[in-house]
Amino acid sequence: MSHSIYQWLSLVGIIWLQSFNGTNTDFPAYSSQLKKLLSISQFQLNNLAFASDAGKLLGWFSGVAANYLPLPFVLIIGATLGLIGYGVQFLYVVQKISHLSYFHIFMLNVLAGNSICWINTVCYTSIIKNFPVDPQVAVGLATSYVGLSAKIYTDIVDVISSSSDATAKAKNYLLLNSILPLIVSFVTAPILFKDVVSKNNKENKADIVQIGFTIMFLVTIVTGVYSVMGSLGWKTVVQSPLLYAIGLAFLLIVIPLTIPVGVKIGKFLLKWWHTKRESKIFNLSMMDNHQSANSTDESNGGVVVEIKELKEVVVQDSNSVGSGFRVHGLVEPISSSKEDIGVKVMVRRVEFWLYFFVYMFGGTLGLVFMNKLGQIAESRGQSSATTSSLVSLSSAFCFFGRLLPSLVHHFSGNKYMISTTTSIATLMAPISASFYLLAFNSGIVSLYISTVIIGVCIGSFTSISVSATTELFGTKNFSINHNIVVGNIPIGSFVFGTCAALLYEKKKKKKKFDHMNMMNICMGAECYRTTFIIWGCISLLGTVLAFVLYLRTRKFYQLRQLR
Repeated sequence: MSHSIYQWLSLVGIIWLQSFNGTNTDFPAYSSQLKKLLSISQFQLNNLAFASDAGKLLGWFSGVAANYLPLPFVLIIGATLGLIGYGVQFLYVVQKISHLSYFHIFMLNVLAGNSICWINTVCYTSIIKNFPVDPQVAVGLATSYVGLSAKIYTDIVDVISSSSDATAKAKNYLLLNSILPLIVSFVTAPILFKDVVSKNNKENKADIVQIGFTIMFLVTIVTGVYSVMGSLGWKTVVQSPLLYAIGLAFLLIVIPLTIPVGVKIGKFLLKWWHTKRESKIFNLSMMDNHQSANSTDESNGGVVVEIKELKEVVVQDSNSVGSGFRVHGLVEPISSSKEDIGVKVMVRRVEFWLYFFVYMFGGTLGLVFMNKLGQIAESRGQSSATTSSLVSLSSAFCFFGRLLPSLVHHFSGNKYMISTTTSIATLMAPISASFYLLAFNSGIVSLYISTVIIGVCIGSFTSISVSATTELFGTKNFSINHNIVVGNIPIGSFVFGTCAALLYEKKKKKKKFDHMNMMNICMGAECYRTTFIIWGCISLLGTVLAFVLYLRTRKFYQLRQLR
């Protein structure tokens, strides 16, 4: 099997891994039942959600492991950590383990959250190695599937749960979270054993890459639309959760496998077309030689010069494609300018801290908003159906937000691309505006608009962040550097989440409730108004820092464009 086929198979395997790696995203679906099963308070439940993010603080261990161990081994280690983290909790709630303290459960969630970092590290590292020309496109395609993880797990639970018993569903979520990533890891690990880097640049022609990514985009968009329609009620048309789940599994598992076949066919057709064109050129040259018999020497010299010049042009074009000085890509990292740095040097750079806090004040803050979306909708008097619709909407637009940068990059080309730091600054401003809209407008329409905007922005931010880390600090130590950068997520989650919870409790105590029905709920837009104002100011500060980061890196990106 050719190297290009293995290359595309590796991308399919990464898509499968990403589809089942968002085990922390389905936590809201069973958190209330988990609270009852474990007999814990709301504050303790919030800490369990934070514990999953806290696992990212130790994500750099996976980066170190990726530098010294084969990627398949790193992958299995990560899946095993998830098996322990969720599996032990499952055994406890089904009473196979007699006793676990709250501290034990907290640490198990930290372990489960850390397992996600290991699998992500393998996915990102594999993409950068196997797609050196267009890694931004591949990263955006693969990571967009994380947005579907909660939907996938929910559909599976709906199929295997014979009743609507919430307790049984909570147990099923824990069971699936523990075993599915491990199963998918064992399936995909053999693909990652194949090294396609050495011959990739020779076989990975621009036309073939265009064909492969175009087909993959079409498959991804169809899968996303199908999932969104199911989230918004189309599943009732099918009249069977099983049939709907089979359709989704077909789009996720079977259809992507056609990509390597399509690329192989496209490669054959391109080779046939080039051979046919060269044959025509040769025949025309022979006719010219025959008709110019009196000036044979001169004519032959002209043909030789013409062919030589044509070869030079082809070589130049091939070099330009191979080097691919694309602003959003990872092709020409700082390593070419001797800026491929490690952690010790990185943390001493002003650019690192600007990028770190921009990520925290933008992408992370948006994630905190998404995690509290249900409670925000509830405080505004919305029904559970509306809350579910908002959660589905946020997931859908986060999915398409992750896909958007790659889509633009793939179809626009180099001419219309802007720098990564410019893109980050552009994404920060709408997040800030959305929080201010929520603070001063209590209508349901503003909640829907803000949810859509924030979902698209944080999805795009997450996709672009991989490129930003590589462009700013190089590819050699990417696996460690990026895990250090995303360490801002648990820090921001704890700070912003705790701030929102304290302000919520303060507002709740000041209001008078019907203690029969709403003693634990703060009702009204003012419950989160102060929180939204504070978050708006924080994201506005992040916008300023993003602009400073853009100014400090502007010359670097200008030099890359001139090369």
